[in-house]
Amino acid sequence: MAERIVMTQKNYEDLKKELDYLIKVRRPEITDAIAEARSHGDLSENAEYDAAREEQRSNEGKIAELEYKIKNADVRDEVVDNSYVHLGSVVKVYDEDMEEEQVYTITSITEVDVMNGKISVESPVGGALLRKKAGEKVTVKCPDGSEYSLKIISIG
Repeated sequence: MAERIVMTQKNYEDLKKELDYLIKVRRPEITDAIAEARSHGDLSENAEYDAAREEQRSNEGKIAELEYKIKNADVRDEVVDNSYVHLGSVVKVYDEDMEEEQVYTITSITEVDVMNGKISVESPVGGALLRKKAGEKVTVKCPDGSEYSLKIISIG
């Protein structure tokens, strides 16, 4: 059985738009590029052809990935209650070991952007924070077996 992928309605719509673009716009562009490269003759030494074929493989892989995510989407209503951590929450935490504050936005796996503080509900930190309230301490269990604590300062 396929794994369900938790996401918001907006994320679901964004994935559908991206899929539509890749199928209706990029796929024909790449097909044209392959045909153009073929017209230049010998394919064994044709860098344009190789690049276009690689682009085609990449595009088809992305299409398959998006189709899988859309097919297995578990669309959740956006919650506006900030009394607890949920999908879409912006959470400020204090890491006692590092003696620093961090701000995380809890997202679906399809929206993760760690460099910008967007973490998945399925990540160790996201999972530990989920359904907790401001003032609570949570224990984050790392894949390597270690643990650390975070205190929730605020939820927005």
